[in-house]
Amino acid sequence: MKKIDGGITNVQGFKVASFAAGIKPNRKDMAMIYSEAPCKAAGVFTTNVVKAAPVKWDKMVVSESKLAQAVVINAGVANACTGEEGYQYCKDTASKAASLLNIKTEEVLVASTGVIGAQLPMDKILAGVEGMVPTLGTTREEAHEAAKAIMTTDTKPKEVVVSFEVGGKTCTLAGMCKGSGMIHPNMATMLCFVVSDVAISHELLQKALSNDVVDTFNMISVDGDTSTNDSVLLMANGLAGNKEINSEDEDYKAFCEALHTIMVELSKKIAGDGEGCTCLFEVTVKGAKTKESARVLAKSVITSSLTKAAIFGHDANWGRILCALGYSGEDFDPEKVEIWFTSEAGSLKIVENGISTGYSEEVATKILSQETVTAVVQMNDGDFEATAWGCDLTYDYVKINADYRS
Repeated sequence: MKKIDGGITNVQGFKVASFAAGIKPNRKDMAMIYSEAPCKAAGVFTTNVVKAAPVKWDKMVVSESKLAQAVVINAGVANACTGEEGYQYCKDTASKAASLLNIKTEEVLVASTGVIGAQLPMDKILAGVEGMVPTLGTTREEAHEAAKAIMTTDTKPKEVVVSFEVGGKTCTLAGMCKGSGMIHPNMATMLCFVVSDVAISHELLQKALSNDVVDTFNMISVDGDTSTNDSVLLMANGLAGNKEINSEDEDYKAFCEALHTIMVELSKKIAGDGEGCTCLFEVTVKGAKTKESARVLAKSVITSSLTKAAIFGHDANWGRILCALGYSGEDFDPEKVEIWFTSEAGSLKIVENGISTGYSEEVATKILSQETVTAVVQMNDGDFEATAWGCDLTYDYVKINADYRS
């Protein structure tokens, strides 16, 4: 497997376009992904009981049609809490794209992000679809512009590409996503689009995606809020020419490994771009009794507001980490716990047997002042580990969300 500097257009048969529809001022706010061949489609969606209209539409496409050939995405308006009118607007958007692309309406996925409770400005949405279809292209710049067009409060576009071998054929996986606020397991306020040219059955495509979100997008948190629009969509058009993966063999394992790499990298990009944040905060719990226990413990630390504030202040306040472990609901012996802080500036053990090691505060502050900071927690209670990703909690988070609509 090899990482590639690129975007969606690195995958055989996929084209993209972006457009300034006027939903958000002074920027592009719509994007389209199109495959020259029909794709097997899989999806994982928000666990929030309040589900946006696009989530309902895409769940129908993934479960009933099982094929997709295009995705239409808009920023600015979430099309959530919009009733039957909002759902009809999803269908109208898909129908417009289908007629211009000469494909079926039920093979067009739609995704929206932005303000909850507002109806889509359909004149702008339909004009955006009309504007994008003729400009679908395959360049690196076009892929980058599409990734930028789907952003809301994100400060940077998020793209990852890998190539891997299946049955002697070179296959490619690429993903782009958006997400910066309302980020919390399970899933986050994020839209993620992953495409591949691998040939794989619908059942295994869905299984691979459903299994992988448990240790990727379900392990990130920025602010404890789970959105109405969370969606991860995965499309595979089979143009790589490999023998279709229809059993959980070595080829399936290679695909799952590549998918996991994409999902981890995109998860880290979202967590590291949390609203107002200054650093990516990673927590790895080792030596837990079970895998699920390791996940719960890591997420408890990553979601602790006090710990996140300490990371922002470059303060090695390890008591907050131990406290977060303690209220996680998992049973463990605090006197067996060890904690390290690590970053590009070095590694420092700060807790041993549940008490301070007498570490240097100056060294700890230097380690905590980097763009990526990791807390490694050794429970000494078993053989399982898990990693969660989040960010520090800053003054700017409040500023951004206090006037989000205005």
